[in-house]
Amino acid sequence: MDELTAPEGFLLRPWLPADAPAVLRAFEPDEMGRQTDRPVFDLAGALVWIAERTRERGARTDYSWAVVGEEGEALGCVALQDINRTHDTAWVSYWTTESARGQGVASAGVRAVARWAFRRQGLYRLELGHRTDNHASCRVARRAGFAAEGIERGKLRYGRNRYDIERHARLADDVVNFD
Repeated sequence: MDELTAPEGFLLRPWLPADAPAVLRAFEPDEMGRQTDRPVFDLAGALVWIAERTRERGARTDYSWAVVGEEGEALGCVALQDINRTHDTAWVSYWTTESARGQGVASAGVRAVARWAFRRQGLYRLELGHRTDNHASCRVARRAGFAAEGIERGKLRYGRNRYDIERHARLADDVVNFD
């Protein structure tokens, strides 16, 4: 359960304290800090962020993986959160470090986590959402087999600004061409 592999050559594994520099780099852009309720400002904060992911995994409430490349460096994160066992649903989130963007890290990681969620966790529906102006995140969702379902108006608030999101979902019995 701890490690997943993606056919594209990426390994998904639990976060390690040694990943703190990669977490800090991922959270450096202002845009990333606005999108989380758990911002990271320094290495100590990155270690706390990793410890929280480890605690959640141990409690089996949320699951977060570092997506790792051939060099062993964490290139991104894919998480399965808000697992609802009554309805067999969960929320998927993802991010990559700036240097890893455009390399298929997020879409490969999301596909691997979706396979795990459907086959190992018995979930039926996975959801994700992105700001309507985040075209890269939309491409990740589509490449991972998540169909767009609609717009949720004013769903997110960053500072004083509100943003619409596009909701995507993938069902366990969806036919996708890469599973």
